[in-house]
Amino acid sequence: MRKAYKTGKLVNEVLRDVEFEIGDGEFVSIIGPSGSGKTTLLHAIGGLDRDYGGEIEVDGRSLRSLSDVELSDYRNRFVGFVFQSFYLLPHLTVVENVALPALFARGDRTVDDDAARRRAQEVLDEVELGTRGDSKPTMLSGGQRQRVAIARALFHRPKLMLCDEPTGNLDSKMGTQIVGLFRKLNRDAGITVVIVTHDPKISAATERHLRVEDGQLFDDGRTAAEPAAPAAEPAAPAAAAEPAAEAEPARADDREVSP
Repeated sequence: MRKAYKTGKLVNEVLRDVEFEIGDGEFVSIIGPSGSGKTTLLHAIGGLDRDYGGEIEVDGRSLRSLSDVELSDYRNRFVGFVFQSFYLLPHLTVVENVALPALFARGDRTVDDDAARRRAQEVLDEVELGTRGDSKPTMLSGGQRQRVAIARALFHRPKLMLCDEPTGNLDSKMGTQIVGLFRKLNRDAGITVVIVTHDPKISAATERHLRVEDGQLFDDGRTAAEPAAPAAEPAAPAAAAEPAAEAEPARADDREVSP
């Protein structure tokens, strides 16, 4: 994968020759200093940025081949996003914030208001905030608001959760609790979790570590104490990036999030 930003005649190559795979059900961190390209890589995997060189394949589908409508459906159905800023609407209640994805649902994902509220309550129970559904986000602590954001990401039962500095606005104790919640979702629901972070402590809590340095990605391997459970049979790579051919502009390759 390659990604460059152009300003006039200046070309800033943020990512170059990135090639990797993430398997279904993995719990992975991508670590690197600020500005190293971690978030750029995450946005490409999540279908938020398609201006890259190479090929990204997720769940057996090439993201580059998807139309705008199909890419939007991919983001809504397959991916759950969690960001450093919670992006909760302060005038809505917690349960209304969690049910927001229902507004963008199409086809068989379309549900009425009552069903959306029931599903929102279910995922709030999963993140242990089931009693705060009628509260406004301003009445919650930072850790609670991040749990609400996680519940919203879980609304459509995603196979892949992409988390961009999800503990960046939290103290270390609350950050540890949030990472523990991601681990639980990974183990109990089989969700592939990818966390972008600059914090070595957060990275150490994941089972596999990728590192971005000087525009290149390195695989630092798995945590010896907690190896990922072996899959019964090989699965399509969750995230895979391959360098673009010399003649073509940078592209990213990422394959589904499955082993």
